[in-house]
Amino acid sequence: MVLDDLGSSLRGTLDKLRGKSRISEEDVKDVVREIQRSLLQADVDTSLVMELSDSIESRALDEEPPPGTSARDHVLRIVYEEMVGLVGESTELPLEEQTILLAGLQGSGKTTTAAKMAWWFSKKGLRPAVIQTDTFRPGAYDQAKEMAERAEVEFYGDPDADDPVQIARDGLEAVGDAEVVIVDTAGRHALEDELVAEIEEIERAVAPDRSLLVLDAAIGQGAKEQAQQFDESIGIDGVAITKLDGTAKGGGALTAVNETGSSIAFLGTGETVQDVERFEPDGFISRLLGMGDLKQLTERVERAMQETGEEEEDWDPEDILDGQFTLKDMQKQMEAMNRMGPLDQVMDMIPGLGGGIKDQLPDDAMDVTQDRMRTFEVVMDSMTEEELENPRSVGASQVRRIARGSGTDEDRVRELLQQHKMMERTLNQFQGMGDADMQRMMKQMQGQGGGGGPGGMGPFG
Repeated sequence: MVLDDLGSSLRGTLDKLRGKSRISEEDVKDVVREIQRSLLQADVDTSLVMELSDSIESRALDEEPPPGTSARDHVLRIVYEEMVGLVGESTELPLEEQTILLAGLQGSGKTTTAAKMAWWFSKKGLRPAVIQTDTFRPGAYDQAKEMAERAEVEFYGDPDADDPVQIARDGLEAVGDAEVVIVDTAGRHALEDELVAEIEEIERAVAPDRSLLVLDAAIGQGAKEQAQQFDESIGIDGVAITKLDGTAKGGGALTAVNETGSSIAFLGTGETVQDVERFEPDGFISRLLGMGDLKQLTERVERAMQETGEEEEDWDPEDILDGQFTLKDMQKQMEAMNRMGPLDQVMDMIPGLGGGIKDQLPDDAMDVTQDRMRTFEVVMDSMTEEELENPRSVGASQVRRIARGSGTDEDRVRELLQQHKMMERTLNQFQGMGDADMQRMMKQMQGQGGGGGPGGMGPFG
């Protein structure tokens, strides 16, 4: 995820406090300096960084940790609470009839976001529709239509029309049966007067219940000015942040909402229409700090079961923590995790698994794409039951036989075995946690809904 570097840096900083029962003023100042550096590198606004770090420092020095709480967990709780306050609340989006207007500059990801949001609402049991009003960008209609088809939602646009306001009016009539109407507007390379006037006219025509600003995670601190300008023009009720799966820093977009007094509604985490999630501040920050997010994990599990029709008792995310990890287990988990999203994202949602353990792995350790999965399945079809149950027994002669039988090359067979070894090592590290840590985490994973933090899935109990 885009903020993985920030999360890894913050976790590394806090880990310096491990084993300390008390924390000195020097310890606090060292930690705060590292936190400042991490946030500034993530492109969080300087004034917000200073405000946040000052608050963390004063609380860490003034507040007494609860009995039995380590210095690290005490500071972690404070960092968690202050960062949740920094990103604010989630945008209110009731599951009811509504019209949503999307605004943003060209290239911000509005068209993809419109389809993703429509897909998300459809999974909540509502009938959504997308109206494409962009007559400025070549190919906008075709892209929007294709994305809506992938999301399996109703779509309206007119590739021959040149009046976006009239397209919006006609679209509202055409999708009259839809419960949630998402109106996608044109963008420009800059917030020009022409764009502002067009969006204002569309807003008057559709009378949206909510207007969301779509921001590219790569925009950095430029998000502040953009958010202010759009807010002055049409009023911004929330922000959808896109491309959080890339290499951008993301901190600027995450904190731009402070400038408009609005909030974050959705996060785009990949290229497919399914790669979207509702922004939940406690769960998001909890994942960032390596504390897990079972609320989001549960939602993905439920979604995967809906798509496959599997019964809940046949699909348990705790299966990935079981002892003996065979190639059959790996195949089952790859299929399941692929329906839930990238495995590294899923790991981030499991308390204790996403933080320190994942940080120690090679960058591609959990990179099991659909193409690789298909190749692996072909290879496994040519393996014996014994080889599937005990992949470590596969030698050079067996690799050659499996490659011939599967129509692949020997490198693909070895890649499968290496992937299994990395996943097995990861799970073994997790299983190697101390008994007390394991008992605490298993207790946290049972029946305590929500994200991290006090009363949730964090290390605070």
